[in-house]
Amino acid sequence: MLQEKYAPHDIESKWQKYWEENKTFKVEIDKTKPKSYVLEMFPYPSGNLHMGHVRNYSIGDVVARFRTMKGFNVLHPMGWDSFGMPAENAAIKRGIPPKTWTLDNIANMTRQQKSLGLSYDWDREVTTCKEDYYKWTEWFFELFYKRGLAVKKESAVNWCDTCNTVLANEQVIDGKCWRCDNDVRKKNLSQWFFKITDYAEELLKDLDLLEGWPERVKTMQRNWIGRSEGLELTFQIPALNDEVVVYTTRADTAFGVTFMALPPEHPLVEKICANNPRAEEIKAFCDKVRNQSDIERTSSESEKEGMYTGIDCVNPFTGRKVEMWITNYVLYDYGTGAVMGVPTGDQRDWMFATKYGIEKIVTLCPIGQELKLEEMDHAYEEKSGMVVNSGKFTGMEMHEALKAISLEAEKLGFGKRTVNYRLRDWLISRQRYWGAPIPVIYCPNCGEVLVPEEDLPVRLPEDVSFTAGAKSPLATSEEFMHCKCPKCGADSIRETDTMDTFLCSSWYYLRYTDPKNAEKCFDKDANMYWGPVDQYIGGIEHAILHLLYSRFFLKVLRDAGLVDYDEPFSNLLTQGMVIKDGAKMSKSLGNVVSPEEILEKYGADTARLFILFAAPPERELDWSDTGVEGSFRFLNRVWRIVYSFQSVLEEKVTSYDVATLTEADKDLRRLLHSTIKKVTSDIDTRFNFNTAISAMMELVNGLYAYEAKKAFNAGLVYEALSTLVKMLAPFVPHITEEIWKGVFDAESSVHDQVWPSYDEEALKVDNVEIVLQVNGKVRGRLVVPAAATKEELEQIALNDAGVKNAVGAATIRKVICVPGRLVNVVAK
Repeated sequence: MLQEKYAPHDIESKWQKYWEENKTFKVEIDKTKPKSYVLEMFPYPSGNLHMGHVRNYSIGDVVARFRTMKGFNVLHPMGWDSFGMPAENAAIKRGIPPKTWTLDNIANMTRQQKSLGLSYDWDREVTTCKEDYYKWTEWFFELFYKRGLAVKKESAVNWCDTCNTVLANEQVIDGKCWRCDNDVRKKNLSQWFFKITDYAEELLKDLDLLEGWPERVKTMQRNWIGRSEGLELTFQIPALNDEVVVYTTRADTAFGVTFMALPPEHPLVEKICANNPRAEEIKAFCDKVRNQSDIERTSSESEKEGMYTGIDCVNPFTGRKVEMWITNYVLYDYGTGAVMGVPTGDQRDWMFATKYGIEKIVTLCPIGQELKLEEMDHAYEEKSGMVVNSGKFTGMEMHEALKAISLEAEKLGFGKRTVNYRLRDWLISRQRYWGAPIPVIYCPNCGEVLVPEEDLPVRLPEDVSFTAGAKSPLATSEEFMHCKCPKCGADSIRETDTMDTFLCSSWYYLRYTDPKNAEKCFDKDANMYWGPVDQYIGGIEHAILHLLYSRFFLKVLRDAGLVDYDEPFSNLLTQGMVIKDGAKMSKSLGNVVSPEEILEKYGADTARLFILFAAPPERELDWSDTGVEGSFRFLNRVWRIVYSFQSVLEEKVTSYDVATLTEADKDLRRLLHSTIKKVTSDIDTRFNFNTAISAMMELVNGLYAYEAKKAFNAGLVYEALSTLVKMLAPFVPHITEEIWKGVFDAESSVHDQVWPSYDEEALKVDNVEIVLQVNGKVRGRLVVPAAATKEELEQIALNDAGVKNAVGAATIRKVICVPGRLVNVVAK
């Protein structure tokens, strides 16, 4: 029995308590059912949920609840990506241990998530900063090390002085730190890397397998991997008794090389400076360039600067001298770290050569047209043309010349055709405390030694200092730092870097399948039942970082025999941001709407309904207070229509004879079954939750119109309202559970019901209204049998008085019939 008024707070707290106490959403392996693994990207526990979280989790909850009602055994877990800089910053600013700060935030955000009525199996919760999780993160590091995929090497890295840590290339956005938005500079450090480049080709190729991913995300990954086919050319440097190798995709321009561009980081720079009268000047220039960000150095808008070294190399095709310059626009970590300058074929090279008076040689012209250097004011960069001034290749079409010149270079021994990738190895070292320790010991006798597996995890010490500086906090713990070599027993020291938190999030979806296993990272059989993730949901901002790393991680585990599938996420939905007043919600802009404010005023079901109704999930959602109020009013309308029919529903008349239905009954039945069809399609295949909700709103309007007729078919009312409640259940789980148990079945849950199916016969209509036109102008409307043929419609139209008057004495040329819509008579 329902109360007269909808009381969301009482209802929601009641059912949340019931679901938690009864572990309603706990799930186990059940091979009698098809499985579905639905997963939202787990959050960093910053302290409070924001509306972006609410949107992400609401979308996932609809999918999980819908698939449960469709008969799937659904895994829908939640956890915490809980290592990271904010906790360490809190320790520095507030004197709170990172662990305490993090676990307190997790407790608060867990409470907030439960207040949304999300259908998580909380028994599968994982927390990456807890020892039972990071033990296996360390174990994976050792697995990668043993497979030759974890290596330590000296490199110029991205360094954030504010966060006091190294950043991966992907974590530098427009020259700024992705965390604090401060400037990033280059710094030489010995760092640990994962060799993701070993999997570059497979990561690229297998994007074609991901038919359930947005094309935009796949394009972003393709561009980041950046595969290209080209030629490595070797230029001799007689003065240094050395050589420099360049990688080019434009071998057809090789005869036009007039300068060689080196970055300050190139190993040859040190050799160039030896006994060089300009050494100090060169070193000063190098220092200046090193302090520029990669974005500055490669931007098309930045001024191109360089310094001639006084040293020349030799073009292997022509024997001509090629000036060697150190420049600010070449990066050492791409290709071979050196770039050949062809001023007439590249606008950047043209500008640089013009600025510094470097020779230009025309090597490419439009077909049938001669280019004269003295008449040119920019480089010729078209993708078609004929090669000139290129020895025996002169006169060849450029693409043919590219192949021929590459073959010639290989034949003569100074070139090699090769494939290159923009993708660089994954830098995983971080100079901070709050991360998974790297399980490596440095022994004076044995060198690098892995911590024995039986000694994992290497635990984070608590006696550390967070004083800002270049020293890692782990290095301040004497107890942590000093240990014995597990091989020879000598006094040794531990690695003081910790791992990038993206490593923790690269495998969490696997741990959910077997989260309590103390002996293994996960049981293979359990993982093979649940994996891969069938539907993954998260922000587009993770298109490169997290998603690419997770794909790489899984492929390594597959090759190690831990899993038997190739990709972690079969289908991906990237939801848009929640914005307000035209901008992303931000404390600094003062436009943040707290989820708790909305829950306190309207309840969780209203918050969920609005955020699912306001926009398609992949688009930005513009927050609207009036929209929230509208969603609340709709739930009140649902409550009132059920309440008004409560006496009819209590009769428990659950069937009816279709043959006895009135026209009003048929209209309602048709609306009901068309709604079932649309809502099912919108959720199942399109994720158009907004249009699904809109269809259910129309059904509610139809129910109110039916109520006004005062003549009810009890069985149809029962079907319509029970079906409405079932369809609404994934969206608004609390109100529908209350209605279901209060009116339809006190002994069962609405969320355990079978998803309704539509009857195709119910969608059919006996009569339809068609438009009558003469020469395209409307002359009337008629209700005709829905099954009328074109011939029958033609006769009906020609016999209509309005059509006859409009035609008059004109001759009918043809009659156009569109069954179910219109008849157009063409007369002249």
